[in-house]
Amino acid sequence: MRILLIEDDSKIASFITNGLKQEGFSVDHCKDGEEGYAFGSTRTYEAAIVDIMMPGMDGLTVIQRLRRENVSTPVLILSARRSVDDRVRGLQTGGDDYLIKPFAFSELLARVQALVRRAKGASEATFLQAGDLTLDVLKREVWRSGKRIDLQPREFSLLEFLMRNAERAVSKTMIMEHVWGYNFDPQTNVVEARISRLRDKIDKGFPVALIQTIRGVGYAIRTRP
Repeated sequence: MRILLIEDDSKIASFITNGLKQEGFSVDHCKDGEEGYAFGSTRTYEAAIVDIMMPGMDGLTVIQRLRRENVSTPVLILSARRSVDDRVRGLQTGGDDYLIKPFAFSELLARVQALVRRAKGASEATFLQAGDLTLDVLKREVWRSGKRIDLQPREFSLLEFLMRNAERAVSKTMIMEHVWGYNFDPQTNVVEARISRLRDKIDKGFPVALIQTIRGVGYAIRTRP
């Protein structure tokens, strides 16, 4: 899942970015409102985290402009302002939730996850199955033939993407953009390395290999030849 972070404080941005990446998210960090607006209006994200107090274009202006262009990305507002009026103004501007600084990362993560779930609603399944392989998005659990499989956050995101596109080939670029975000080196072999690790956990020891290489295209989860 891709998250847009608009935050001018480098320490806070690093704290949030590192934490989200450890949870399997890909993050695009913008240091000011102008850049954040450019990213938010031209790219697709599961959620955005927007600081209010920034030089130049402030966070509320960013949100207002995105909403005027019918960008429906769920927005979590970050602010040191504690008054009820400030929170109400942020929500009326188009924000979906409001988190006061300082905050615990666990709370930020829970709020982002809740925003994503509400935005997807019933339109996107939270329980995926391909043959004898199952993935529970909410519990973040993977099972195959009754055996629990432990995955790292990035491996989980990769498998979820493959399973949401089951029986369809997805390219290396599609995987990189979805799992690692837009800022990636197209020459890197990180996808091949992660696919190899995922195969060791998902396919090794089972009679049918589900993760297949589609020559000249990419990869696919396939339950039939």
